[in-house]
Amino acid sequence: MQQPPDNSVARDERFLPEYHVRRGGDFRRAYERRCSASDDRLVVLAHENDRSYARLGLSVSRKVGKAAVRNRWKRLIREAFRLTRRRLPQGVDLIVIPRLGADPELAGLIESLPRLAGRAASKLDRAGR
Repeated sequence: MQQPPDNSVARDERFLPEYHVRRGGDFRRAYERRCSASDDRLVVLAHENDRSYARLGLSVSRKVGKAAVRNRWKRLIREAFRLTRRRLPQGVDLIVIPRLGADPELAGLIESLPRLAGRAASKLDRAGR
């Protein structure tokens, strides 16, 4: 099992590369596992990883809007992940997909992300991690 990144105070608040899900295989495993939770803002898919911390993957389609809108969604979701990382389930990869028609606002994402991640992770536990 890999150790979490250095937990010094200055580094702890950053969204480090270790927290990114980037490989296609990691995304594919999360989609195939189908342990998800959603609300009117987000869909969160969960898949276990071999680490002791959560990682974030973003899937923001062109259907959501033009590049500026997609980039805003990604910035706000990353910030919500960074701010709520301690409340998220550990040892899971979270793939986050914004809902069509929802407005990107940080306060709503900070509320939704930990709740949905917890629900998706509990489905993952019931399915047998």
